[in-house]
Amino acid sequence: MAQLRQRYVLTQSQKMMVFILAMSLYGLSNMITELIPSVRLGPIELSVEYFAFIPLTLCILFHPFYAAVGAALGEVIFGEIMLGQFGGLGELEKFIGFSLAMFIAGTLVNDPQNRRQVGVAAMMGVIIHQFISCAVDIGKVWIGVEEFEAVPGLAESVVVVEGVAFLNDVLFSGILFALLPTLYLVPRLYGKIEPLLGMKPRNNKMKYSFAEIMAPRLIVVSVILAVLAAAAEFLAESDMALVEWDADFLESIGGWFIWVSIGAAAAVACLTIWLLVRRGKRSGTAGTGI
Repeated sequence: MAQLRQRYVLTQSQKMMVFILAMSLYGLSNMITELIPSVRLGPIELSVEYFAFIPLTLCILFHPFYAAVGAALGEVIFGEIMLGQFGGLGELEKFIGFSLAMFIAGTLVNDPQNRRQVGVAAMMGVIIHQFISCAVDIGKVWIGVEEFEAVPGLAESVVVVEGVAFLNDVLFSGILFALLPTLYLVPRLYGKIEPLLGMKPRNNKMKYSFAEIMAPRLIVVSVILAVLAAAAEFLAESDMALVEWDADFLESIGGWFIWVSIGAAAAVACLTIWLLVRRGKRSGTAGTGI
């Protein structure tokens, strides 16, 4: 595990830059998905859940922890708070589930040029995130904090409904907006984008077994975080959201306000990239990298 910890070495400023870059880019993409309409084919609704390839690419190329947490926070800030809504403890479930899934996906890749590893990691990230969300939604009905009966008198029907939604999100959003773009971007960006940002490419010659990556400590922590996410969502549905907030005045302003959030996210992303490139040109590739 000591060798595994040395796999990602960044300075504090680089960690912060990766964090802010992931936060702004994913926050920006999250706003764009709000503008894309969904398509319904009979009982199946096809919609763009998220552009998961952005945090997946950043987690694989850079530090998985800071990129994953930054992306999850970006969704909360630009996708919720700046649009005048905050679900309190309910947001904690989204934050933990998404950041945990992206972090695990990033740690699964030893060699960013290995398309098989990248593809497996991309799908695992989506599957883990969607499974946590699906399990939490089913648990809310079974425990009784939320009423849902797709078939009158048959509470178990929520399993079928959530199962279909799970497959839809994994097969549609997972393949089109996670697997394929990540497979394309990661091998092409590896070794090219890091020097521009003043970082060294991660060492793809260091090999790790699955047992080394999925260590017992990581599994235990993941289970604890998943349970914590579920508990937070249950409390939120039980009218214990604590700091839940909804700005009603934004409805009178109109839907154009979403462009304010998009502009803010784009400005932060551009500024972060500019600072990284400027620092990279100033220091060359001498900075400590991955």
